[in-house]
Amino acid sequence: MKKVFPPSELIINQDGSIFHLHVKPESLANKVILVGDPERVGLVASHFTDIECDVLNREFHTITGWYQGKRITCISTGIGCDNIDIVMNEIDALANIDFQTREEKEELRSLEIVRIGTSGGLQPYTPVGTFVCAAKSIGFDGVLNFYQGRNEVCDLQMEQAFKNHMGWQGSICAPALYTLDCDSEMLERIASDDMVRGITIAGNGFYGPQGRKLRLPIADPQQNEKIEQFEYQGLHITNYEMESSALSGLSRLMGHKATTVCMIVASRLMKEVDVNYKNTIDTLITTVLDRI
Repeated sequence: MKKVFPPSELIINQDGSIFHLHVKPESLANKVILVGDPERVGLVASHFTDIECDVLNREFHTITGWYQGKRITCISTGIGCDNIDIVMNEIDALANIDFQTREEKEELRSLEIVRIGTSGGLQPYTPVGTFVCAAKSIGFDGVLNFYQGRNEVCDLQMEQAFKNHMGWQGSICAPALYTLDCDSEMLERIASDDMVRGITIAGNGFYGPQGRKLRLPIADPQQNEKIEQFEYQGLHITNYEMESSALSGLSRLMGHKATTVCMIVASRLMKEVDVNYKNTIDTLITTVLDRI
């Protein structure tokens, strides 16, 4: 029997668009670029030759257009894995649910998704300006734990190895933690031979969860020092950001291909930051556009 999705689960606006994104099914391309900042959507789209769709609702800005013969949709997600949960479920619905009948389509589309983000570097070889592609992601957010099949797509040995290395028990992150690989073909195509490959942590916050200390002390004062020393299958943890884990996990469960590429704008090790990164991130954008 076909899956049928009631109005309370699949919310469709009066104009036939999906609830949060306000995008209609015909406006979604098979190649999707996700960015956090709504303003960055315009920067990506500035390279398009033709624009088909330009929709803004809340933090979700969507533009679909053409780049060198490729139809591409760029969507801003805002910050955090909770927003990735919204965006991934809604673009999957646009691709794989018939909005007229509310039934799952017989032939499912597999999307190619690349997140372009900014990040904090954690190794001596990830200084400010470095491009990092996530071969693996560690999620502090817990989003994937609410879905069936999480164990089938996660690297359970890596999860245990990381927990043991950190010495985390009880309330410190361990119940929410999950780890997994990004899509291997997307990794090879997007990272090519000129990006650093490593393990990316998706923090469930910008300050304490990423080891930043302002007025509040953090629960594990040695958090970042231990993270910098972790090694698994020859890979080290290269950077912090806030979305890669949910993107990789939900993509795997839904049958899509995804990876995350970040430009390092802050070196946590060297205590340096580039607040003018918006002037240079266009190089990363054009690189991804060429390779997606």
